[in-house]
Amino acid sequence: MFFPEVAYAMAPPAGGDGGIGGALGSLMPLILMFVIFYFLLIRPQQKKQKQHREMLASLKKGDKVLTGGGMYGRIVEVDGDVLRVDLGNDMIVEVNRNFVSAMADRTPKDTGKGKK
Repeated sequence: MFFPEVAYAMAPPAGGDGGIGGALGSLMPLILMFVIFYFLLIRPQQKKQKQHREMLASLKKGDKVLTGGGMYGRIVEVDGDVLRVDLGNDMIVEVNRNFVSAMADRTPKDTGKGKK
């Protein structure tokens, strides 16, 4: 009760295509997806993180910054990782360097001083 068709169906394909080339061919879509993710997601994020680290390292007195809490201010003193930031109206806060989100174009408004 042996069917020769079953034996032929279970045999490897002729020409040896089931070897290394077949394994590489089945992994190719996965490798291609990883390469696409690297160039579209991973690499741009690493570049952005590097720019942010460089910006944090270059902070100095007089720079206008935006903190992680959403406050705009101007750096009045730098002491290692601690920045003293003037928020306007004689309000000065100490902020860790890592909590500066970005450089800002906006300056704190000085209300009440020097106005008529």
